[in-house]
Amino acid sequence: MPAQIPTWSQIQALAAQLGELAVRQQLTLTTAESCTGGLLAAAITDIAGSSGWFEQGIISYANAVKTRLLGVETTALAEHGAVSEVVVRQMALGARQLAGADWAMATSGIAGPGGGSVAKPVGTVWFAWAGPDGAVCQCCHFAGDRQAIRWQAVHYALQQLQEKISA
Repeated sequence: MPAQIPTWSQIQALAAQLGELAVRQQLTLTTAESCTGGLLAAAITDIAGSSGWFEQGIISYANAVKTRLLGVETTALAEHGAVSEVVVRQMALGARQLAGADWAMATSGIAGPGGGSVAKPVGTVWFAWAGPDGAVCQCCHFAGDRQAIRWQAVHYALQQLQEKISA
């Protein structure tokens, strides 16, 4: 089955809905991105007025940035790899603390076309959403090319954060 790839306008619409929710609840958001490479922040900052609820995001593509800026433990990276629950959880918690935000979302995955393995095939993306009650993590597997995987990941991250804030 081909991947259901969201359009950029669908991603922007979801970011706008998330922004409206953040404004209504007077919340601030931040991002810590690896495989999405700033696309989450781009979707958010495409929304006029987003500076009222989104002040910063971190693109932590390199492991050194994950440790230096987000506080990801080097032992976690060595034992589990960057694409793992423990690392993405630490990314989200670190970003939330660094930004002083109410909510943070983090992504780490393998967008391809190379870099996959049997244990972590191309399309594997770990997500974490950190809020007042800690962090929740989830792993998803997306299909398609590099752009399709990244756009699906951005759409999913935004959608899930909106659901978590609304709960």
